[in-house]
Amino acid sequence: MFSLYKKEINRFFSSFTGYLVISVFLLINGFSMWIIPGETLIAKFNIGLFNILDRGYASIDVLFTIAPWVFLFLIPATTMLMFAEEKKSGTLDLLLTRPLNDLHIILAKYFATLTLAVFALLPCLIYFISVYLLGNPVGNIDTGGTLGSFTGLFFLAAAYVSFGIFASSITDNMIISFIIAASLSFFFFIGLEFISRINIFYRIDTFILGLGINEHYKSISRGVIDTRDVVYFLALISIFILITKTKLQSRHW
Repeated sequence: MFSLYKKEINRFFSSFTGYLVISVFLLINGFSMWIIPGETLIAKFNIGLFNILDRGYASIDVLFTIAPWVFLFLIPATTMLMFAEEKKSGTLDLLLTRPLNDLHIILAKYFATLTLAVFALLPCLIYFISVYLLGNPVGNIDTGGTLGSFTGLFFLAAAYVSFGIFASSITDNMIISFIIAASLSFFFFIGLEFISRINIFYRIDTFILGLGINEHYKSISRGVIDTRDVVYFLALISIFILITKTKLQSRHW
């Protein structure tokens, strides 16, 4: 399993894929945080005053607001290469003949993609250090809340990867894989929240809201790691990994 994991990591960084994903993630968030005027964001997107320098206080909340949306497109664009590309090129059958069970193959690809997401997140610590030093006084930033937000963003990325791996396993068309993965990510991130607001679901709106990622992401971002939130993410990830395993095993049926 570890050899396949290393192979997938090497595949990311022996081509432009890994560097492109990390660069796009950092550029979009960096421009939003430091360069694009807050007034521009208000006028075009009606999403509030995001530019750190315009806001006038030490916070990198903009990163944790924009990053889930950036990951929503970047992670599906990465995971679509996992099974769909191998199916199209005919190398999946060769891979399945190796002395690895289906779960090992899935986990190797899953953790390789998650590692790439972590590599994209790590440089964002520079944003935290910058705001930490720019604060008046120095260090005038909610460190606990920021670390909690990074933890929440990690779990959110982990969930997106599980959606993408599943989507890639059910088709040999990379575009379709991307669309399915992005749609699942959108549905669980914000779609269930919209559904919970529909009047006919008013009796179970809290339950529906609790099924969505955003509610648990916001909870962790407050700086308190609640066991219920961790269990939610682990359960969601496990379910999609098991569904992916079932899909791969269906070739024997």
